[in-house]
Amino acid sequence: MKAEDIKGIICPVLTPMNADESINYDGLRSEIDRLINAGIYGIFCFGTNGENYALNEEEKIKILEVTIEHVKGRVPVYAGTGCITTSDTVRLSRKAQSLGADALSIITPSFAAASQEELYRHYVEVGKNVDIPIVIYNIPARTGNKVLPETLRRLAKDVDVIMGAKDSSGDWDNLLSYIEMTKDLDKDFRVLSGNDSLILKCLENGGKGGIAGCANVYPKTLLSIYNKFKEGDLAGAKEAQEAIVPFRAVFKYGNPNTIIKKAAALLGYPVGDLRKPFNYLSEEGMTALRAVLEENEKRGLK
Repeated sequence: MKAEDIKGIICPVLTPMNADESINYDGLRSEIDRLINAGIYGIFCFGTNGENYALNEEEKIKILEVTIEHVKGRVPVYAGTGCITTSDTVRLSRKAQSLGADALSIITPSFAAASQEELYRHYVEVGKNVDIPIVIYNIPARTGNKVLPETLRRLAKDVDVIMGAKDSSGDWDNLLSYIEMTKDLDKDFRVLSGNDSLILKCLENGGKGGIAGCANVYPKTLLSIYNKFKEGDLAGAKEAQEAIVPFRAVFKYGNPNTIIKKAAALLGYPVGDLRKPFNYLSEEGMTALRAVLEENEKRGLK
């Protein structure tokens, strides 16, 4: 896989669960087919929306095996192999590569505060141990650690396999700095929006797409942001970007991951619920969610 293949709308696929919280692999296969049939540009296993934090290593390996086998090369498969320690990240990343993953999405270490030098050394060490593209995943609200634009530039220059970054900070200035700080490198470096509301702005300023959790609910609508932009239909891209605003407004009632998975389940997809305790949404939130799903159905969102 080359850097130029890191583009478009990539979906951090949900991890379907049975009622007993075991993984529903048939449901996973069904979701993969639904997303690929919609036109998605890549499948990202056990990202934040795939409940990375709630899965053990054995489960991650099995999910990746099933995904790679079922995708059969139709689109690139990204594996979320970031762990808290460098050694664990290296081990899981090497395993993902051996299984046939096309690229790695590596979230920053979490919980313990890390300096920029520690983050730099972490990614350098992982990069020495794999031969497939790495996309750095920045989501400081969840991990407590932020990859600064200067550190990203340094890593992009020094590590050949670091070919992209996903910024889920929700901070437009940070995302823009990622683009600006890496655009003059002697390599093709890809910046993706991890915040669905910033995909079009990212594209307009030189980014290459988004890893979009809402694509689990409305894949064709999210794809329209990218596809219409590439076609030169800026009005259509803007319309698609604005179309997801009412759904994202429901996030005020709880964890976005919870709301996205509950939305997919309410629409009839076999994804189940999140693993406890991350599966509660107030009745007020459920009412708002049902209302926006009904309204979006009338509006033709898919």
